[in-house]
Amino acid sequence: MRRTRLKHVCLAALLTLTAFGGAGTFPASASGTGAVGTAASSAPATDTPASEGLLQAMRSDFGLTEDQAEARLEAEQKATTLEPAVRRTAGAAYAGSWFDAADGRLTVAVTSKSSQAARAAIRAKGAEVRVVEHSARQLDAVKSRIDKLSAPAAVGGWHVDPKANTVVVSVVGDKRSDNDVERFLTQARAAGPVTVETVASAPRTLAAGTVGGDPYYTGNVRCSIGFSVYGGFITAGHCDQHTGSVYGWDGSYVGNFQGSSFPGDDYAWVNVGSGWWTVPVVLGWGTISDQLVRGSAEAPVGASICRSGSTTHWHCGTVLAKNETVNYSQGAVYQMTKTNVCAEGGDSGGSFISGDQAQGVTSGGWGDCSTGGETWFQPVNEILNRYGLTLHTY
Repeated sequence: MRRTRLKHVCLAALLTLTAFGGAGTFPASASGTGAVGTAASSAPATDTPASEGLLQAMRSDFGLTEDQAEARLEAEQKATTLEPAVRRTAGAAYAGSWFDAADGRLTVAVTSKSSQAARAAIRAKGAEVRVVEHSARQLDAVKSRIDKLSAPAAVGGWHVDPKANTVVVSVVGDKRSDNDVERFLTQARAAGPVTVETVASAPRTLAAGTVGGDPYYTGNVRCSIGFSVYGGFITAGHCDQHTGSVYGWDGSYVGNFQGSSFPGDDYAWVNVGSGWWTVPVVLGWGTISDQLVRGSAEAPVGASICRSGSTTHWHCGTVLAKNETVNYSQGAVYQMTKTNVCAEGGDSGGSFISGDQAQGVTSGGWGDCSTGGETWFQPVNEILNRYGLTLHTY
């Protein structure tokens, strides 16, 4: 598998040399996050046709025909482009939005304070409108108040759910009646509208001990590269073992962590040198062709999304929630995006991508790729902005 991937990445490097005068590091698996830089990294999704490999993955993971997969990708691209515009139109009455795969449209929630003219304008742009009680600003304030609470380990996290128009708190099912959990839920409900959901397990970070594959190594931990940026790559903060040097899949020196944050955040970036370089590529691991990165437009809730990591390679699923607080044993991490894509140890830091748009880097989750589960990532644009980095795009 290594030789196949190496061939793919070298080919991508040769292709990008003609456009940029430089190539890129061999992507590896790890926990991590990415952030969009200051330049045109957040450009909207392009009209580039989906690769056959991506369509094949969507047929496999979603049970779609090729025509259905193409139609869904096109609809998601339109929703991604539309979301910022309808948010501005709704103004203070905006209460969240999500992509509805059933009808292929963006649904926008607004409060009763929205004008009929604003609702008509949103519909005219091609989105559905749903009137709800609480605005996004109100629900974000509720979540912020809960963020100040100390959560027990059996509480997996909490996020604003625009569909339910409430803040959803996740609790491990067999710990629901614990005194500490009940005390936390009482305090959370006092903050505002809260709904409780049960989950099978608490989230954990997805770094791993040193094993074979195509990783980068730091200390005794293996993690995956998230996305190339000019001058290095971004990954998960919990992968930084504060041992200094970072080594690539072949054991050669790559660079050093230049910044990292965990918990609170889960992001980091590594500079590259010593013969390593950066390319705007996400590995398909033979499941699909390697994917070029063309921007970082944020996909809406409900959109399809895929993940690449060194342990479990390429898997796809759906965006479930945004701005979720995830309660790891090491401490809470904020502003995470929740998906139902599976992941396992060593996938930390790996790439989440929707079409050709970078979304974020793998942080942690629960479950595995045999039985399923949920995985969280830190959005790429936050990381880029935090460190002033620019995403390497094709």
